[in-house]
Amino acid sequence: MFAERIEDLVESPVREILKVIDRPGMISFAGGLPATECFPELDLSCVNSEHLQYGPSEGDTELREHVASLLCERGLETTADRVLILSGSQQGIDLVAKLFVERGTRVSVETPTYLAALQVFDLFGAEYSGYSADNPVLGNAPLTYAIPTFQNPTGHCYSDAQRRALALACDQANSVLFEDDPYRDLVYDDCDRTPVCSYIRNSEWVYQSSFSKSYAPGLRLGYLTCSEALFPHLVRLKQAADLHSCRISQRLILSLLQQSSSRNQKLTDFYRYRRDHFEKALTRLFSDIADWQRPVGGLFFWLALRPEFSIDTRELLKRSISSGVAFMPGEPFYPKGLQAVPGLRLNFSHASPEAADKGLQILASIIRAACESRV
Repeated sequence: MFAERIEDLVESPVREILKVIDRPGMISFAGGLPATECFPELDLSCVNSEHLQYGPSEGDTELREHVASLLCERGLETTADRVLILSGSQQGIDLVAKLFVERGTRVSVETPTYLAALQVFDLFGAEYSGYSADNPVLGNAPLTYAIPTFQNPTGHCYSDAQRRALALACDQANSVLFEDDPYRDLVYDDCDRTPVCSYIRNSEWVYQSSFSKSYAPGLRLGYLTCSEALFPHLVRLKQAADLHSCRISQRLILSLLQQSSSRNQKLTDFYRYRRDHFEKALTRLFSDIADWQRPVGGLFFWLALRPEFSIDTRELLKRSISSGVAFMPGEPFYPKGLQAVPGLRLNFSHASPEAADKGLQILASIIRAACESRV
């Protein structure tokens, strides 16, 4: 009755967990939710009747031109006629997977990596090989998926040497680099954010980003650019998916981008404070439970549980939710067939500092109790 690939279709762990965060008193460290306090005020006067009509699949011209100028500033050689506006960056993952992945196609990924990308690749029958930023051995994978800047879930930001090494590995393996860059605007400390795609010399590449984290996820808008040979195929795939992205959202985003303000600085100051407060609480409550590195950008802490506290964090989640705290277990971030390391992804942007203190205390107590019960 159904297509064969439906056997590989699984529910998104993030979306399932987010169903419970509206419960009264629930403290959520689960999804990559921006703080509602940081959402922009929207002025609908920039929208007129023209933007209620069908538009080009590639996106509205003015927005594409603005995005192209931003991409050139980042070091990517592209033009407006190679910019595709997306209905969120998740659509970009879907389009690229449709273009390259069929049953048995090998995809090279970081371990761990973004679980919603794995969900899409799994649907089309991908098999996986893992690589690390320090050792980007890609084997015979025709597609490489990477999040070099504030990686999800670990928060790691590649150094210049790691970026150049990944680009070289893609060139040598003739592997298409699919670079996902949704968090780049949320930078709190000095670091390298040069797109790895800018170092590609021989192989094909796709670079995408999003307006969800820096503006508002409800507008569902992202964008991509790519090497010239790939662009027509991705446009046709988008035409088959949704004709074009919401033109009202495109107009609103363009208006926000054109405003000269100190919004970006205020945004990063806000999240830097939340990150620093969150880490102080982690140090106080988790120093003997887990190891982590302070992220220089993005929205997450990745906690690798120490061996004596090693536990299936999916089982831990059930106890945690019943106690009013939601988080993302680490196991779903590992592709099938590759060894998972017990860990937790904790979002620091959404909960207030007071709620974060309370939630982390509850979570630490649950982990300790779970480990004691095994003795």
